[in-house]
Amino acid sequence: MRADAFFAALDRLPVASLDAILGTGGLVVVAPHPDDESLGCGGLIALASAANRPVRLVVLSDGCGSHTHSLLYPPERLRALREVETLTAVAELGLASDTVRFLRLPDARVPSKGPQAEAAAESIVEAAHTCAAGAVCVTWGHDPHCDHQAAAAIVALARPRLVGTRIFAYPVWGHTLPAEADVGAAPSGVRLDVTGAIAAKRQAVARHASQTTALIADDLEGFRLEPAMIDRLCGCYEPFIEMSA
Repeated sequence: MRADAFFAALDRLPVASLDAILGTGGLVVVAPHPDDESLGCGGLIALASAANRPVRLVVLSDGCGSHTHSLLYPPERLRALREVETLTAVAELGLASDTVRFLRLPDARVPSKGPQAEAAAESIVEAAHTCAAGAVCVTWGHDPHCDHQAAAAIVALARPRLVGTRIFAYPVWGHTLPAEADVGAAPSGVRLDVTGAIAAKRQAVARHASQTTALIADDLEGFRLEPAMIDRLCGCYEPFIEMSA
């Protein structure tokens, strides 16, 4: 299926309730980078938290790839900043700091197989068991970013140990694919109405100031989220593509 047709189909997915997505269990969100959790799942996290569902966040990479030319923020300082930003962001969504685990895999080099990937998969399984997860959400395997694809592969490694847990993918960068790109079969899944959580989601995204503002001003090639990108991801619905076994 072409990417443009795929995203048009996402907009037609049925709207489901939180209970329909999670069943009676909790939620695990797997984010390739600090900020993907807010961009792709901020509404879901906020609604799950408000409903007193246990939520766990696993952040795979150290986030050090966003500003590789900054002298003011060398890798260790940037990593620390991005972790603090993440904890502040998820607090806006109702999560406590002890629900977040940072695996600190190398940004732009998150492995999709091998010992590190297997260890990351085990961390996801542990998080799922801790919160009796009804669903695990991870970035879409066709997102045009190597770490997003690796995240999907790591969850696939974990899947045999997640019996009874539904696996959903959330797209972040997929809309930037060429219209004619082949992304496989038509999507199956649901949309969640997150209208009531939009304000919290936007606050969470804004807490990632290193990615949304000129906070790190000494790297002219540094990454920065465009307002249009944020607006696109902060609409009334979040789509979740159900991944078949």
